[in-house]
Amino acid sequence: MLCAGARCLPMTTTRQRHPASRSERAFAASGSALFLFLAPGTVAGYVPWRISRWRVGYPGDAAAFLPLRVLGALLIAAGFSVLLDSFARFTLQGVGTPAPPLPTRHLVVSGLYRHVRNPMYVAVAALILGQGAFFGSPGVVAYGALVWLCFHVFVLAYEEPTLERQFGDEYETFRAHVPRWLPRLEPWRPRGA
Repeated sequence: MLCAGARCLPMTTTRQRHPASRSERAFAASGSALFLFLAPGTVAGYVPWRISRWRVGYPGDAAAFLPLRVLGALLIAAGFSVLLDSFARFTLQGVGTPAPPLPTRHLVVSGLYRHVRNPMYVAVAALILGQGAFFGSPGVVAYGALVWLCFHVFVLAYEEPTLERQFGDEYETFRAHVPRWLPRLEPWRPRGA
């Protein structure tokens, strides 16, 4: 059950609704893989490379910047793993893709989505900012801030209203309990789930 105040709704899952066929899952997987390559691959890979050429840009003693490089490496590793986990959840649980033209059939509220509503966007921003820190590139850091701002506007203007229309009360309950950007420490656990 999803509960908000005194209102409770049955928790919907892929198994409770009609199960996805093998071909639907294959389509979701191939669509997600293509979108992963095109969107995050471009935004978090190709563009930062074009800006920095992945060359270390720290002046002088590179050892003095080791903590920033370690922080960058950690952000890159975390961002990459969160991104892959999120894409897998969209494919396997949501039976769809993160691409707006091919959305999921089911609202994904498991895994990291119980901590933050937008782990993919957080992951892409972490990948970009991590590269900025690792390579010592102020241009990549500035680009990362711009990308996050674009994500924020997109989420407010398009994604949240669309999810509200598509999933109704189920999304309202999720949105009421899970923050948009800063992850909650304890995972949200819907009542009755």
